[in-house]
Amino acid sequence: MRPYDVIIIGAGAAGLMCAIEAGRRGRSVIVLEKADKPAKKIRISGGGRCNFTNLRLGPENYLSQNPHFSKSALMRYSPADFIARMETRGIKYHEKTLGQLFCDGSAQEVIDMLLGDCRDAGVSLQTGIAVQDITRHDGQFRLKTTMGNFFASSLVIATGGPSVPKMGATGYGYEIARQFGLSIIEPRAALVPFTFDGPQLSHMKAMAGLSADVEVKCGRKSFREALLFTHRGLSGPAILQISSYWSKGNIITVNFMPDLDVYNVLVEARSLHPARTPIHVLSESLPKRLAQFLCQDAHVTARLADLSNAKLRLLAGIVNEWRIQPTGTEGFRTAEVTLGGVDTSALSSKTFEVKSVPGLYFIGEVVDVTGQLGGYNFQWAWSSGHAAGQYV
Repeated sequence: MRPYDVIIIGAGAAGLMCAIEAGRRGRSVIVLEKADKPAKKIRISGGGRCNFTNLRLGPENYLSQNPHFSKSALMRYSPADFIARMETRGIKYHEKTLGQLFCDGSAQEVIDMLLGDCRDAGVSLQTGIAVQDITRHDGQFRLKTTMGNFFASSLVIATGGPSVPKMGATGYGYEIARQFGLSIIEPRAALVPFTFDGPQLSHMKAMAGLSADVEVKCGRKSFREALLFTHRGLSGPAILQISSYWSKGNIITVNFMPDLDVYNVLVEARSLHPARTPIHVLSESLPKRLAQFLCQDAHVTARLADLSNAKLRLLAGIVNEWRIQPTGTEGFRTAEVTLGGVDTSALSSKTFEVKSVPGLYFIGEVVDVTGQLGGYNFQWAWSSGHAAGQYV
């Protein structure tokens, strides 16, 4: 058996950050990763440019059964701290929209920075290794793996969630949590496209590929970003955002012209240009294909002069408050993150150690803390990994 102070399962953003911080404290650390390469999610994130954090970050950008759990770690290691790390390495970046920061170059620059810091901190990294069994005896964790046995006094679970299984993602971290008596908040896909079926999908398919700036709502939550029609339903940043707040059976509403009262626009247009059709009027603010789609949905195609106030109000209601009920989502196959995970009530918000099992830690996506779209989930990985790294 090979002894270490700290074993970390998972070489993603959280696991690598934790390893660096623990290594810098003089701890002997090994990171075990079942994939052939580390940091696969970092590599594909942000279209290959890594949306590594967000300038507008706050606790309100995270979902959890305990909305206060994330505050401590995010305060102790903030976006400014990770930005400083990037600048020290000379990695150039830019703000895209809504505070989102991306690398000017490639996400590989972030990976190289993390792996370089691991080397400098004396961290060992083993890829292509599968953990087969974990036991704990006399304060030591013993891991049986496909490459022999390892043991350590501290074990960190940074395995992520089951989102994007084509990259090897699984719910293995939840199995470990259950083994040690922890509860799991039911995991479900988040930041994921909506799907539809039947006549509603047939109607939408003609719009596939078209996008528009909208405001989308579910309950009291709303987002103002782009919506994209697809062959399976709806996607785009606005839809991915609201999907984290949606449950099966819920209605979502879409405002295609959030800056205008469409009823007043139509009434005024009827007075000034009675021979025009609503499609012409809506096309001044929307793509013509979308204007046609909405008018067909309202069964309003006549000239403005021939339309009553009731008909105009019906059309305006569809444009400003298009109500739809998704059949479901595309699931973990395309979800960017996982909602739910290890119940935070079992963890210390300061150290991320399991209260009932000294030496066992859970960090990153495997924990019941999920960020909105836009760099928030990477910041959670950096912050939670950094926090645990000070104590393991």
